[in-house]
This record gives sequence, structure tokens and C-alpha cells, in this order.
Amino acid sequence: MSSQYLQIFTQRNAALLLLLGFSSGLPLALTSGTLQAWMAVENVDIKTIGFFSLVGQAYVFKFLWSPLMDRYTPSFLGRRRGWLLLTQLLLILGIALMGFMQPSRDLTLLAALAVVVAFCSASQDIVFDAWKTDVLPPAERGSGAAISVLGYRLAMLVSGGLALWLADRFLGWQAIWWLMAAMMIPGVIATLLAKEPTDIIARPHTLEEAVVAPLRDFFNRNNAWLILSLIVLYKLGDAFAASLTTIFLIRGVGFDAGDVGLVNKTLGLLATIIGALYGGILMQRLSLFRALMLFGILQAVSNLAYWALSVTDKHLYSMAAAVFVENICGGMGTAAFVALLMTLCNKSFSATQFALLSALSAVGRVYVGPVAGWFVEAWGWPAFYAFSVVAGLPGLLLLAGCRKTLEHAQNGQTFLPRVRFRDGYRWALRGLIVGSAMLAVWLLLLALRSTGLADAGTLISALFNTGLAFALLGIVVGSLLDFIAMRKSYPQC
Repeated sequence: MSSQYLQIFTQRNAALLLLLGFSSGLPLALTSGTLQAWMAVENVDIKTIGFFSLVGQAYVFKFLWSPLMDRYTPSFLGRRRGWLLLTQLLLILGIALMGFMQPSRDLTLLAALAVVVAFCSASQDIVFDAWKTDVLPPAERGSGAAISVLGYRLAMLVSGGLALWLADRFLGWQAIWWLMAAMMIPGVIATLLAKEPTDIIARPHTLEEAVVAPLRDFFNRNNAWLILSLIVLYKLGDAFAASLTTIFLIRGVGFDAGDVGLVNKTLGLLATIIGALYGGILMQRLSLFRALMLFGILQAVSNLAYWALSVTDKHLYSMAAAVFVENICGGMGTAAFVALLMTLCNKSFSATQFALLSALSAVGRVYVGPVAGWFVEAWGWPAFYAFSVVAGLPGLLLLAGCRKTLEHAQNGQTFLPRVRFRDGYRWALRGLIVGSAMLAVWLLLLALRSTGLADAGTLISALFNTGLAFALLGIVVGSLLDFIAMRKSYPQC
């Protein structure tokens, strides 16, 4: 088994994927948990610390500027490597400058730098995802996704737990930012050693084309809306169960916070890495559809480990077993899911399409929390985790319906066009666009209210509810049209 794990690293680009994955994951924990811990130590008030969590929205809305990175090419290293190098150098500069700040003294400047770092980090993610989509052949996407997940998770461990420990025990808070900036240098070296995608790929020639063409290309495909629903729902059950895991282990079962932190964070991270690597190994033998179906079933059923924990006596080993099983299956699902996103991207604008698809995949994870809390209050923990298994079934049903479409895309690297219900699809797309625009305005008003610059009152809640309803209605209508068209025109799909 160990030789199989090592074999995955003998493929071409493996070292580059590992280093670039590490460079991609390092800034995320720095601008979230690590920065919040620093401000807490400096006695910054909790309201201000909460406002800093909005920095992470750059990762959700990165698709807004991704067309620029498809359209324009830097004058050095090419379209992918040029943007990679530029974002990495800006990250090194921004992270290093944060080390010269003091939260109690330079809060406004620190906030500005955190926004810059998060923006550059999200931009680096855009280009890294596009680069691996362009350079990895279909047979290597599963293993490539596993290696990049490994680098990403290791970076989060380094910039999260290890950084806090070093700052508290040895280096102090300012020096830790300089150390983290230095740890971005291997990513720069990987960018310089990497090869620019050599295929002759037509890139957008105008900014309008860079924005409109990716959407037109995706939504003109057969089963596009069913695949969109699949992306939103595939890991919904996994996200539903994970949304309250820490609270469940502490309040629901009664474990100490220290034990939960050690087992859930450390062992959970290790299990996710092992799962992603093992998933990458299995994907060398399985088709994309078979891997998605197998791993999807496993990540749904693995939530029963938490259900068993909720109906049995408290024991540390039981918690460790539940955390390990759930995270290892979730890691396998993640490897296959990233390979799916790469398969769905047109290389002409892979930066824009990957950013859009990955943002949509985060919808369930971001908005499932309030529903999960209500469910636990109404039905209790055992029913909650039993339902999380059921929540994974819609994604698997959608996957089964899209089997032929995915196999055609993986084998032929092309997509079947659709020819029916053009007006209906147009209205579905309009609903999605209107809903997304309303959610963007809601986020802007929420940020303004947090800073005290404006208070929109009930308008914020109305915008969120209406925008979410429009977006979901568009997806549902488009998916129903896909289902009808598939039955009439493409019975083989």
C-alpha cells in the first residue's frame, strides 16, 4: 500500500502540483484563523474581529475577476505562469508587510493588507486551477487533484496550527508573518520551473468575450443545468454533517474542547490527506463517473459514524474512529470532485469556468449552517446525522442521470450541444443571473452595515431571501428542462 501512495508522486508535474498546492493553501488560514487569533491576543473587540471574517468572501466571489486572467496575458512567462508569479510576489510582499503591523495600533492598515492578501490568494487559486486543468491529461486529473489537495491541506496546517504554536512559544506574532512570507518562495520556484500549457488554445480576444463566452459555452451544453445542480448537491450531505461537527462533539457528546481540537483538527486533517491520496490512486483505475459514484456513496454513508457516536456512550476512541472514517471518505470525494471540475472546463477560458464552478460548489457549504442548526433544535443529533446521509442521495441521483454526458466529456474532451427549449433555458439563466446579482448587493450592504456606514434594515434580509429564491428557481427550471430534453432527444444520456 505504501508503494501505491509513493507511486502517485512519480508522475510528471507531481512535485510542482504539491508545491503550488502548498502555495495556494498557505494564505487562507493566515487571513482567517491566524489573523483572528492575533487580534484576540491583542485584545481587539469581538465585533471588529467578526468584521474581519468578511475578508474570506474574496474566495467566494473570485469568479468576478477571473475573466481578466483569461483575457489578458502578462508580458512574461505566459498567460498562466505569468499571473501565477505576479500573484505570488504580491502575496509575499503583503504577508511580510502584515508582520510590521500591530492590531492595537494599525487596525485600518492591517485590514487593508488582509484584503489585498485574500484578493491575491484567491487570484492565485484562479490561475493554479486553470494551469492544472490545462496541463493535466484526463488520466492524471484524479491523482493531480489528490496531490494538490495534499499540498493545500499541509499549508493550512502550517499556517494555522503550527503558526499559532510558533508565535506563542518561540517567534512572536510579527516574526511569524515573515516566516510565512518566506514559505511562499517554494511556490515561486515551482512557477518558474513549470511549463506553460503548450496546446494551441484559442483565448478570448476581448473582455466582453472573456465574460460572455464561458457562460455561453457552458450553458449551451447538453445537461448543463443538471451538471450545475450536481456540482451544488454532490457534497451537500458531507457539508451538512460537517457544519456542526465541533459543536456536536463538545455540546452534543460532551468531549473536552482540547480533545476535540486534537482529534477533529489534527486526525481529521490527516485522514483527509490520506483519503485524497487513496482516491487519486483508485481514480487511476476507475472512470470519472465510477469514482464519483463510489466516493459519493462512501462520503454519504460515512456520516453514520457520527450517528453511532450520538447514540452510544462517550469514548475518545469512538470519536477518533468517527472523525477518521468521515474525513477519509470526504477526502476521496474531494479528489474526484476536483477532477470533475477540471473535466467540465473548456481550456480556452478554464480560469473563468473553474472559478464559477468552484464558487457554486461552495453554495451548500456556506448556506447549510442555519438549516442545520434549526434541524438539530427540532429533531436532535441522531436524526440530524441520519438525515445527512439522505441529503447525499440527490447528488448521486443527478450523477446517475449524467453518466453518459460525463463519460463522453472525459473520453472525447468535448460536450454534446443542446437544441431544445431555447427560450426556457434563456429564462432559467436570467433567473440565475438576477439572483446572483441580488446576492452580491446583499453582501455589499452587509459589509456596509458591519462598518457602520449604512443600515439597510429589513432590506438586507429581503435581498438575501429573494436573491436565493431567484437563483434556486433558475437552477430548478433549467434542471427540469434538461431532464425533459434528455428523455426526448438524448435517451442514451
